[in-house]
Amino acid sequence: MKKFSQHELAKLSGASYSVIGKYERDEITPSVEVAKRLSIILETTVSFLVGEINLYEDPRMIKFVKDIKSVSEAEQDRILYTVNAMVKSAKISELTIQ
Repeated sequence: MKKFSQHELAKLSGASYSVIGKYERDEITPSVEVAKRLSIILETTVSFLVGEINLYEDPRMIKFVKDIKSVSEAEQDRILYTVNAMVKSAKISELTIQ
């Protein structure tokens, strides 16, 4: 997720910085529309912002998937094959270390 100051995020979202601070401190809850806008600015999901985190909503994974989707299908297959091999290798390494 991107890191913005309250002032920067307020300027980008159209909210005041004091309101952004209240969101961060859970003093008030943004509307669904504001939450959507913030998720777009922060390149994440509304679920992630409200603490419903899972692997598929991790901003790094979302960016990774978007990047993969931006190349040809043949290139996607090569990338996924390589990543799969790396994951298998990492799992094997973890087993041998234990």
